[in-house]
Amino acid sequence: MNNHNYILLKARKLLLIVLNRENTKIGERHKKLSTTLARMRDSLAIALRSHQSLHLNSRRTRSHCRRSPHFLGFLKRWCADLKMNYYVCLHQEGVSSIPKLIEKAFANNYNVVATSINANMLPFEPNESDPTYPATILSGGDWNSKVIFTMSDVDVDSPNAKLRQHAKEVFMRDVAWAEHLQNVGSVMVRLRGPQNENLASIVRAKTKGNWFIQVPITNPELATFEHRKDATAEELAEAESNDPWNWWNNLRMATKHSTKVKVVVELNDSDRPSKETVRRWLGESIEAIIIPSSLFVRNRSNYCVLKKEWQVIIGHFISVRANIIISTNPNDKALSQYADYLKKLINENCDTHVLNSYENMLEIPLQPLCENLDTYTYEVFETDPVKYKLYQDAVQAALLDRVSEAEAKSKLTVVMLLGGGRGPLARAVFNAAELSKRKVRLYIIEKNPNAIRTLSNMVKTLWANKDVHIFSKDMRDFSPPELADIMVSELLGSFGDNELSPECLDGALKLLKPDGISIPYKSTSYINPLMSAVLHQNVCQLLPTVPAFDYGYVSLLKNIYHIDEPQALFEFIHPNRAESIDNTRCKTVSFTVKKDCVLHGIGGYFDTHLYKDICLSINPLTHTAGMFSWFPMFFPTRPRTLREGQTISIKFWRCVDATKVWYEWQVVNSPEDWELHNTCGTGYNMRL
Repeated sequence: MNNHNYILLKARKLLLIVLNRENTKIGERHKKLSTTLARMRDSLAIALRSHQSLHLNSRRTRSHCRRSPHFLGFLKRWCADLKMNYYVCLHQEGVSSIPKLIEKAFANNYNVVATSINANMLPFEPNESDPTYPATILSGGDWNSKVIFTMSDVDVDSPNAKLRQHAKEVFMRDVAWAEHLQNVGSVMVRLRGPQNENLASIVRAKTKGNWFIQVPITNPELATFEHRKDATAEELAEAESNDPWNWWNNLRMATKHSTKVKVVVELNDSDRPSKETVRRWLGESIEAIIIPSSLFVRNRSNYCVLKKEWQVIIGHFISVRANIIISTNPNDKALSQYADYLKKLINENCDTHVLNSYENMLEIPLQPLCENLDTYTYEVFETDPVKYKLYQDAVQAALLDRVSEAEAKSKLTVVMLLGGGRGPLARAVFNAAELSKRKVRLYIIEKNPNAIRTLSNMVKTLWANKDVHIFSKDMRDFSPPELADIMVSELLGSFGDNELSPECLDGALKLLKPDGISIPYKSTSYINPLMSAVLHQNVCQLLPTVPAFDYGYVSLLKNIYHIDEPQALFEFIHPNRAESIDNTRCKTVSFTVKKDCVLHGIGGYFDTHLYKDICLSINPLTHTAGMFSWFPMFFPTRPRTLREGQTISIKFWRCVDATKVWYEWQVVNSPEDWELHNTCGTGYNMRL
């Protein structure tokens, strides 16, 4: 059901039609590509059936799709549309007719139903011969796309041997029936406590479809203490420590982070979760949240609504693409009101930004120093509405400080632009000169010969009356006709220095006057520990082809939990006029765990000071509003469970040799250090 079973069959048909059409267009002239597209068609259909994420930016997929760009455009739009859809599921037990439940649900604006696999009949004997219903009451497609089966509520991990054996027999009967009816469907099972070894074994053995693990958001036992005057502090503390998240985590670990195992978080009206509890669940692979109808209240118009506190909590889950399951009794008369209200809440909380199709996708960072960027990449950067305006403000402020009002008409300021791209920074410089009424001469140094063609055309058509000069050179090898008063660059990556801005700007120091200004003049990287089951699963999917845990990735982080707040790591100052320049770094940063969780990796961010107090930041604590030029970085680690109050220390190295720069990272905790990642840059490195 993740990524929307209710549209799964229609989406698959559309995908197959388009892929078949692409094969027809390519024809006999490109038999190899035709075969590739056919394989992509099949693998994408399989991925849809198993609800796995589509890594569109893998090197192999990009290579094939460049030769069929109209197909790539369709594929990205299609995946974006798919991600923006949610299902709203009606959950009712005690139902005697599944077809009638589906009919009622669809008539009231639901698109999926969840109900007992035994349809209101739980035989006492697991081998009961009288069937509850035949498989023919629904088509195969409807079983897969419209129904979530809730399994018999039996305890396969009961401490009582007889009960445990009976429960396993009943449960396995249910599993067999579910696999008979659904080949890519989903079953939902309720966790009863922290002991789930037998359940984990059954989950690992079931090969078809998905497991939705129903977990209460808070311990149901806590609600009973409100009505107990005899409860002791020890009993209360024990109930608080019995955290349902730990039940889920034990099962998740036992099933080895399987992509087929997803959590369904159940809300309840007796205990509202804390903010930190909600934040932690957002770092999980959440399929859906269960909202009991008892959470709804009637407003003055006698319409069913949720209290503001619940709206906020549910909105957080919607923002990470959690679907909605509404649990009611069979006689409830307000079904359509619940569905309509939740769909309205989805529309209010679902971010539909065009870049959201990149959520949780792992991408290898750009290396513009050794690879020439294409026009699509430049175009994406140029759409940022904030970055170039702040660069313009920085250049304008520097011009005003450097040239007095009395010298404005006579003094010329030489600006050196390191990396012109398709001209956005040049436009920012010219705008700044016009607004400040200062004279500038602009030198644009660009190593990409393809970008030079666009810049040359701009000089002829747009900047013919400007004092501008273009040089097709690597900034480190360029000998300028004169030195610069102001040096402007945008060589920063998602981790600040990961696109080698220190090496580039140090090499370009000879272009700047002794009293010259660098924009930016400082950059700082930040890290913090993260929990993200989704990112971990995505990393594991790459393991067959690359040493995935030794790479740093760029990703639009969505399903994450910040275990602690980011802290500063490495700082670089420009211009760096030290006699002996050393850009290697090593630092250990310590963090405190706020709540029991799993460490899946390290988040990487940066901020930069352009001029004086004009800053750009992707640090979550100080993120520049509206800016999207950089996604954060993610450095994976092997998963480890952490406990509330625990201190963890992360050690990071920035290493340099004659040909490359790379990072190494390690969690250094007593009694023993964890795995050292990316030793000697064998995975991720930046080529000089």
